[in-house]
Amino acid sequence: MIELDRFNEKILQELGANGRISNTDLAERIGLSPSACLRRVQELERSGVIKRYRAVLDNDKLGIGFVAYIAIGLSDHTLKSQQNFEAAMRAAPEVRECHNTTGAIEYLLRVEVRDIATYKKFHVDVLGGLTQIDSVTTYVVMDSPKDDRA
Repeated sequence: MIELDRFNEKILQELGANGRISNTDLAERIGLSPSACLRRVQELERSGVIKRYRAVLDNDKLGIGFVAYIAIGLSDHTLKSQQNFEAAMRAAPEVRECHNTTGAIEYLLRVEVRDIATYKKFHVDVLGGLTQIDSVTTYVVMDSPKDDRA
């Protein structure tokens, strides 16, 4: 495990807000020389603390007007059933996140689509085709006053 001193924490905070920041600007913001900053960033990448960099997409400009979290309960809890469900979710472009959870449900999905009609098609064609699903509860996102996902 890598040591997260105050410089590494600042690096992660800055990169979390802007993964495209130049090394020079990053070094200036955290108070290190550019070479020391670059060594730290490379070590954070090499150690796996920084797994990858992503673009944050604008759903409005992409025509995505319907976002929902879906709680999935399974009727069959075998490893094979879970693997099949997870494979189906990986193959569904509408599913942006799939989390295996504890508690009353087995999975929590984040689904992003154009509109409610597109969601209904996903619900019927994808979820409806999975026999191991016992329950589906949809929570429609009305607004996101805080969203720190990158």
